[in-house]
Amino acid sequence: MRWPRQVMSLLFVLLLLTGPPAVLVFVVGPPVHGWPDGQQVRAWVQQPLTEQTVVAGLTIAAWLVWLLLAYTVTVRVLARLRAGAAWLRRMPLPTPLQATASGMAGAAVFTVAANTATTTPPQPALPVAAGTLDAPADPADLDPYGSVRGDDGIAVSGGWLPREVADQIAAAAALVWLRRRLAYQPHPPGPPAREDRDLVPLPATACAVQAALTNHPPPADTGEGPPVGMPALVSGLPATGVGLSGPGAAAAARGLLVTALLAGRQHSAVSLVVTHTALARLLGPSAEALQRHLPRLTVVSGLDEAVHVLESPTPSDGSHGRDEPQPGTSAAVLIIEEPPTDAADRLAASPAASAVVVVALGGWPARTTWQVDTTGHTRDPHRPGWAGPRLCVLDAIAALDLLTVIAHTNPPAPTPPAPNPSPPVVRSSGWRVPRQATGHDPLRRPDAPGRPLQLRVLGDPKLIADGQPVTIRRTAAMQALVFLAAHPDGADNRQLVDALWPGLPRHTLTNRLYTTLSTLRGAVRAACGLAVIDHTDDRYRLNPAHLDVDLWRFHTAVQHAATALTEPATAWQTVIDAYPGDLAAGRAWPWLDPIREATRRHVIDAHVALAAAAPDPHHALTVLQHGLLVDPYNADVHVRAMNALAALGDHQAVDDLHDTYTRRLGEAGLHISDEVRDTAARLSSATVPGR
Repeated sequence: MRWPRQVMSLLFVLLLLTGPPAVLVFVVGPPVHGWPDGQQVRAWVQQPLTEQTVVAGLTIAAWLVWLLLAYTVTVRVLARLRAGAAWLRRMPLPTPLQATASGMAGAAVFTVAANTATTTPPQPALPVAAGTLDAPADPADLDPYGSVRGDDGIAVSGGWLPREVADQIAAAAALVWLRRRLAYQPHPPGPPAREDRDLVPLPATACAVQAALTNHPPPADTGEGPPVGMPALVSGLPATGVGLSGPGAAAAARGLLVTALLAGRQHSAVSLVVTHTALARLLGPSAEALQRHLPRLTVVSGLDEAVHVLESPTPSDGSHGRDEPQPGTSAAVLIIEEPPTDAADRLAASPAASAVVVVALGGWPARTTWQVDTTGHTRDPHRPGWAGPRLCVLDAIAALDLLTVIAHTNPPAPTPPAPNPSPPVVRSSGWRVPRQATGHDPLRRPDAPGRPLQLRVLGDPKLIADGQPVTIRRTAAMQALVFLAAHPDGADNRQLVDALWPGLPRHTLTNRLYTTLSTLRGAVRAACGLAVIDHTDDRYRLNPAHLDVDLWRFHTAVQHAATALTEPATAWQTVIDAYPGDLAAGRAWPWLDPIREATRRHVIDAHVALAAAAPDPHHALTVLQHGLLVDPYNADVHVRAMNALAALGDHQAVDDLHDTYTRRLGEAGLHISDEVRDTAARLSSATVPGR
C-alpha cells in the first residue's frame, strides 16, 4: 500500500520545515540584535573572526538553507496544485441529459420496492483519444438498419472509423508493403543508408489506425453480416437515397468514400460514382491527382453521366482479375453535391436503381435526410427519438491519407495515363530510413567482448545480461529500446512520442514517455546496474560503451561489403550470416516497416550478388533458395531461381515454384507479375521438347 509511505513522507517534510526554524529561534536565537553601530563595525574590522561573528555567520547560513528548502517545497506544491486544476478542467463533466438521467436513476433506487428491477438508459460515450480503440457495444443493441448503436471503432486525429473499416485499412497498409517487396529490383550492395523512393513511411492516419489495432486483433469471422458486396455501413443507408446535413455531413461523405472504395477492393461488385463538384468539395485540389489511381472510383460531370455509367455492365474498371460480380450482387454508391429534382425520377427508372444508393450533400426533402454530428452519430428530424447508425467521419487530411494508402494497393496500370504516371506520393510522417552505424564510426565497433549487455533486435527482440534475458514489462519500453537501436543518432521527445503512440496528441504523452523510459532504465539497472540510455542535447541515445547491438554489427558488415575491393563474396556472405531474421520479428509497430524493409533489401542484394558470382549453378541455386526464405514475395528472386532450376534441367521444379508463388500471392491478395508468368511459361516442363 502506498498511503503509509506517503504519510511518512509528508511528516518528514513537515518536520524539515518546522524543526530547523524552531531550533534556530528558541535555542540559538537571532544572528544579530539590531543594526551594528560605528564602534562595533570598527571592532569587527580589526578582529573579524570572533566567537560571536562565527555563530552569527553559521546562523545566517542555516536560515538561508532553510529558506531554499521552503522555496523548493512551495514550488513543488504549486506545481501539483496547477496540475490538479488542469486535470479538473479537462475532466469531462456530465451533460444535462446525463445529470438528469443519473438523478432519476438515483431517485428510483430509494423509491421503488426492493423486488423491482430498474434499467437505466445507456449513457453517451465519452470522447476518446485519437488512435484508440473504442469499447464494443452490446451486439443485441441494434437499430432498425442492423447497425450497432454503441461505439466499436477507432478514433483518430481526423475523425472516427468503425472497426470494420479500420481492419480493412490495416490490411491495405500491410498490402502496400507486400507490393513493395514484390516489386523490389535488387541491385549491387550499397551503403547502409538507403535512398529507395518506395521506402517512405505510410501516412500518419494509417499509422495511427495500425497502432490502435496492434493489440486488438480482428474478431473471428462468424459468417454473419451484410450481403456480399456491401459492408455494414453502406448497407445501413436507406435504399431510396439519403441526404446528409449537419456539421458532420461532409466528414461522413468522406468516410463513405473510403468505406466504399475499401469494399470495392474486397468485392468487385461494389463501385463508387461521384460527381466532380462533390469530390472537389470533399477533398479539395488533391482529388484530381488521386482519382487516377483509384480504379473503383468513377468521377462524372453530372447526374446524366452518372445514370449512363451505372447502367453500363461494368461501371468502373479495375477488378484486376477478381471474380466477376454475380447477378443480383452488384451495388454502387452515388455521391452528388445537391439533391436531384426531376433527375431523381430518371435515376429511379434506371435498371440499375435497385443496386444504387444515392447520397446527397445536403437536405433532401423528397427523401430521407439524416443530420450528422461531428462524431458521426445520425438522427432523423422526422423520427424523434430514433438514433441512426454511426457513420465513418474523416476530415480532408485523414481522408486523403487513407485514400493514398488505398491507391497504393492497386497494381500499376499497363499503360499509365499522362501526365502523372506514378501513384501519388505518400505523405510522410517525417521519418526517413535513419543513418546506421558503420565501420568508420569509432563508437560502434563490430565486436565488443567487454560489453555486459547484448541487444538482439534482428528476430525476436530481447535484451540479454550475463546470458539471461532481461524482463521488460512494458511493451512500449521494449519498443522504445528497439527504436533507439534502429536510430543510433538518437531521437528527441517528439520523435519518440510520434513513433510509440502515433496519432495521439503529443502534449498528453510526455509523462507516459518518461514513465516508459524510467521503466526501461529500472529494468536494466536491476539486471546489471548500468545505464544504457543517455540523454544529452535533448536527445535520447543508446550508450554503445555498455551495449552490443546486432543491428549495428549488421550494418557494419553492409558497409564493409559495399566498399570491399577484395574477396567481395566473403563480405556478402558475412552480411547474410549477420541476418538471423526480420527486424523485431512478430511486432506490428507502424514505424518499423520502412527500416525493416531496408534491412531486408540489404540481405536480398547480398544473396543476388553472391548467386551471380557463384562458381557453379548448384551453388547459385542454393543461395537463391535461401534468398526466397528471406523474402518469399520478391518477384525478381523468383525469376532468378526459375532460371537457375531450368539451367540444371529441373523444369518440373520450375512449375512447382511458380504454382507455390502464385498461391502465396493469392492468399495475400496479390497477383503474380507478367515477368514471372512469362518466365514460368518459357521454362515450363510442358514446353520442353520430349516432355
